[in-house]
Amino acid sequence: MTLYTEKEFKIYKKKSGNLIPFSFKKDLPFKPKRIFIVYGKKGYVRAKHAHYTCKQYIVVISGRVEISFENKNNKSKLILGNKKNFGFLSKPLTWIKVKFLTNQCIIMVFCDKEYKYSDYITSYKKFLNIIKRK
Repeated sequence: MTLYTEKEFKIYKKKSGNLIPFSFKKDLPFKPKRIFIVYGKKGYVRAKHAHYTCKQYIVVISGRVEISFENKNNKSKLILGNKKNFGFLSKPLTWIKVKFLTNQCIIMVFCDKEYKYSDYITSYKKFLNIIKRK
Protein backbone atom coordinates (compact mmCIF):
# COMPACT_ATOMS: atom_id res chain seq x y z
CA MET A 1 0.00 0.00 0.00
CA THR A 2 1.44 3.35 -1.04
CA LEU A 3 1.48 5.84 1.81
CA TYR A 4 1.45 8.93 -0.34
CA THR A 5 2.14 10.22 -3.82
CA GLU A 6 4.60 12.98 -4.53
CA LYS A 7 3.21 14.27 -7.83
CA GLU A 8 5.16 16.62 -10.05
CA PHE A 9 3.36 19.53 -11.66
CA LYS A 10 4.35 21.74 -14.59
CA ILE A 11 5.80 25.24 -14.12
CA TYR A 12 5.98 27.70 -17.02
CA LYS A 13 8.78 30.19 -16.30
CA LYS A 14 9.27 33.64 -17.80
CA LYS A 15 11.23 36.70 -16.74
CA SER A 16 7.94 38.34 -15.76
CA GLY A 17 6.95 35.49 -13.41
CA ASN A 18 5.93 31.85 -13.24
CA LEU A 19 2.62 30.22 -14.09
CA ILE A 20 1.51 26.91 -12.57
CA PRO A 21 -1.72 25.56 -14.06
CA PHE A 22 -3.71 22.75 -12.43
CA SER A 23 -6.01 20.82 -14.71
CA PHE A 24 -8.61 19.07 -12.59
CA LYS A 25 -8.80 16.35 -15.25
CA LYS A 26 -5.08 15.76 -15.87
CA ASP A 27 -3.00 16.97 -12.93
CA LEU A 28 -4.91 15.98 -9.83
CA PRO A 29 -5.43 12.33 -8.89
CA PHE A 30 -9.11 13.00 -8.10
CA LYS A 31 -11.86 15.50 -8.94
CA PRO A 32 -11.67 18.25 -6.27
CA LYS A 33 -14.83 19.15 -4.38
CA ARG A 34 -13.19 21.72 -2.11
CA ILE A 35 -10.05 23.87 -2.01
CA PHE A 36 -8.69 25.79 0.96
CA ILE A 37 -5.61 27.82 1.85
CA VAL A 38 -3.74 27.74 5.16
CA TYR A 39 -1.30 30.45 6.31
CA GLY A 40 1.33 29.64 8.90
CA LYS A 41 4.25 31.07 10.82
CA LYS A 42 7.65 29.44 11.24
CA GLY A 43 7.61 26.69 13.88
CA TYR A 44 3.84 26.27 14.06
CA VAL A 45 2.16 22.93 13.34
CA ARG A 46 -1.22 22.42 11.65
CA ALA A 47 -3.34 19.44 10.63
CA LYS A 48 -2.58 16.79 13.29
CA HIS A 49 -5.43 14.62 12.03
CA ALA A 50 -6.43 11.91 9.59
CA HIS A 51 -9.55 11.36 7.49
CA TYR A 52 -11.69 8.26 7.19
CA THR A 53 -12.46 8.79 3.48
CA CYS A 54 -11.13 12.16 2.24
CA LYS A 55 -8.06 12.43 -0.01
CA GLN A 56 -6.08 15.68 0.11
CA TYR A 57 -3.49 17.03 -2.31
CA ILE A 58 -1.22 19.65 -0.68
CA VAL A 59 0.74 22.25 -2.65
CA VAL A 60 3.09 24.81 -1.09
CA ILE A 61 2.38 28.27 -2.49
CA SER A 62 4.96 30.16 -0.42
CA GLY A 63 7.73 29.02 1.93
CA ARG A 64 8.64 25.49 3.05
CA VAL A 65 6.84 22.86 5.15
CA GLU A 66 7.69 19.54 6.75
CA ILE A 67 4.91 17.00 6.34
CA SER A 68 4.95 14.09 8.78
CA PHE A 69 2.67 11.25 7.73
CA GLU A 70 1.78 7.79 8.95
CA ASN A 71 -0.53 4.92 8.05
CA LYS A 72 -0.79 1.27 9.06
CA ASN A 73 2.43 0.26 7.26
CA ASN A 74 4.65 3.35 7.14
CA LYS A 75 5.77 6.46 8.96
CA SER A 76 7.88 9.17 7.32
CA LYS A 77 8.58 12.89 6.75
CA LEU A 78 8.88 14.98 3.63
CA ILE A 79 9.93 18.59 3.06
CA LEU A 80 8.09 20.54 0.38
CA GLY A 81 8.68 24.09 -0.76
CA ASN A 82 7.37 26.52 -3.31
CA LYS A 83 10.62 26.17 -5.28
CA LYS A 84 9.89 22.50 -5.97
CA ASN A 85 7.20 21.50 -8.43
CA PHE A 86 5.74 18.68 -6.35
CA GLY A 87 2.60 18.22 -4.34
CA PHE A 88 1.72 15.70 -1.63
CA LEU A 89 -1.26 13.36 -1.85
CA SER A 90 -2.57 12.24 1.53
CA LYS A 91 -4.81 9.18 1.29
CA PRO A 92 -7.56 8.19 3.73
CA LEU A 93 -6.43 6.83 7.12
CA THR A 94 -3.13 8.72 6.90
CA TRP A 95 -2.24 10.83 9.94
CA ILE A 96 -0.57 14.08 8.87
CA LYS A 97 1.12 16.99 10.58
CA VAL A 98 2.27 20.07 8.69
CA LYS A 99 5.07 22.08 10.29
CA PHE A 100 5.82 25.50 8.83
CA LEU A 101 9.58 25.92 8.32
CA THR A 102 9.47 29.53 7.12
CA ASN A 103 7.52 32.66 7.96
CA GLN A 104 4.62 33.70 5.76
CA CYS A 105 4.12 30.12 4.61
CA ILE A 106 1.06 29.34 2.51
CA ILE A 107 -0.29 25.94 1.50
CA MET A 108 -3.21 25.16 -0.79
CA VAL A 109 -5.16 21.95 -0.21
CA PHE A 110 -7.39 20.23 -2.77
CA CYS A 111 -9.94 17.77 -1.30
CA ASP A 112 -12.04 15.10 -2.98
CA LYS A 113 -14.85 15.56 -0.42
CA GLU A 114 -16.85 18.45 0.95
CA TYR A 115 -16.12 19.41 4.56
CA LYS A 116 -17.66 16.96 7.01
CA TYR A 117 -16.50 17.02 10.63
CA SER A 118 -17.36 13.34 11.13
CA ASP A 119 -14.71 12.40 8.52
CA TYR A 120 -11.93 13.78 10.74
CA ILE A 121 -9.94 11.64 13.19
CA THR A 122 -8.47 14.21 15.59
CA SER A 123 -7.20 11.88 18.32
CA TYR A 124 -3.88 10.23 17.53
CA LYS A 125 -4.69 7.44 20.00
CA LYS A 126 -8.00 6.76 18.23
CA PHE A 127 -6.19 6.81 14.86
CA LEU A 128 -3.71 4.17 16.08
CA ASN A 129 -6.58 1.96 17.29
CA ILE A 130 -8.36 2.29 13.94
CA ILE A 131 -5.34 1.36 11.81
CA LYS A 132 -4.53 -1.62 14.07
CA ARG A 133 -7.95 -3.05 13.22
CA LYS A 134 -7.56 -2.55 9.45
